[in-house]
Amino acid sequence: MHDELGFERYAAHGGDLGAGITSRLAEAHPEAVTGIHLLALAAPAAYDPAGLTPDEEAHLAAVANWQAEEGGYQHQQNTRPLTFAPALTDSPAGLLGWIVEKYRAWSDCGGDLSARFSDDYLLTQASLYWFTGTVSTSFRPYYEYAQGLTRRVERVDVPTAVALFPADLSRPPRSWAERTYTITRYTHMPRGGHFAAHEEPGLLAQDITEFFRDHRAATVR
Repeated sequence: MHDELGFERYAAHGGDLGAGITSRLAEAHPEAVTGIHLLALAAPAAYDPAGLTPDEEAHLAAVANWQAEEGGYQHQQNTRPLTFAPALTDSPAGLLGWIVEKYRAWSDCGGDLSARFSDDYLLTQASLYWFTGTVSTSFRPYYEYAQGLTRRVERVDVPTAVALFPADLSRPPRSWAERTYTITRYTHMPRGGHFAAHEEPGLLAQDITEFFRDHRAATVR
């Protein structure tokens, strides 16, 4: 953004792994990043369990339940990513099943996948992995983070907005977010899930626009 495109100041948005990249960008270059908008948060690098609020305790319990019910893929990718990479690279049906399961479980579709995604869209997502042969390399960020090869986010001091969609993987309370970020906007969305940019592009675009518009106005003043 700075060296190649020439922007002295800029803002960023990210969800899922992109939220981690955006957080690290703001942490590393607070002099350049004016603000960030996130759909997911880095957990605090450290905290005292005795100091948790009831909402934070409920959040951690919900995360633990999600990991037990939905996190099998994550544990496998964290620990043995190459065990099943050959199978997903060898079978297009297996790859499609692997991907479609996540879209159904993580979206606000009420169990009806077609309510949010067309067959053509889902086949396109699977094709991106299949024709490039990259499903195995897509596991590497999980493994590298679990092995301590990726540094944790510690503290982000630039103004941060969080948009939480009801069917996303987690919905941390504001106090939890404030342990790591400088939260200036915190929004509970009325609908949508993990794939917000596709499921609810209007809601997402509106929240991003309002945050950066208000942030810019406050900065100018």
